[in-house]
Amino acid sequence: MSAVLIGASTGGPPVIQTILSGLKKNLPVPVLIVQHISSGFLKGMVEWLQHTTALPVRIAADREVLLPGHVYFAPDDLHMGVTRGGIVSLSRTEPENGSRPSVSHLFRSARKVYGEKLVGVLLTGMGKDGAYELKQMKEHGAVTLVQDRESSVVYGMPGEAVRIDAATLS
Repeated sequence: MSAVLIGASTGGPPVIQTILSGLKKNLPVPVLIVQHISSGFLKGMVEWLQHTTALPVRIAADREVLLPGHVYFAPDDLHMGVTRGGIVSLSRTEPENGSRPSVSHLFRSARKVYGEKLVGVLLTGMGKDGAYELKQMKEHGAVTLVQDRESSVVYGMPGEAVRIDAATLS
């Protein structure tokens, strides 16, 4: 495995906190997260998470080298992708699925770099951002997971992934 990718929207922060708090400090891969959140709130969320997990948590910077055991969030109003060599690529290209940052953008770029050596996770949220790209990841051999209906605040994104058979596990 080369990276863990997480996409979330409405209801995502507490679920992300639960996931991150369960990860060990010696995690051998980076974790990249797109959380749809109102502009200006991401910094506070990252600061909160820094106190609740053993992993370093930060907002990603353009051309930053991804490190194992570190958590990177897509910044406000920027798509986050990955380029060869595990380098963060931020861009202000058009929104996808009505969002920037977009889960779809992250999943697609990471799949091109890492192929099947990924774990993709799609959590609670409105819409379908990331669902199709999660299916592409699954078709290329990655492990893909979605949050279940019962624990999702909004079952849009994970529900769409289940509908199109994008989840290895749910």
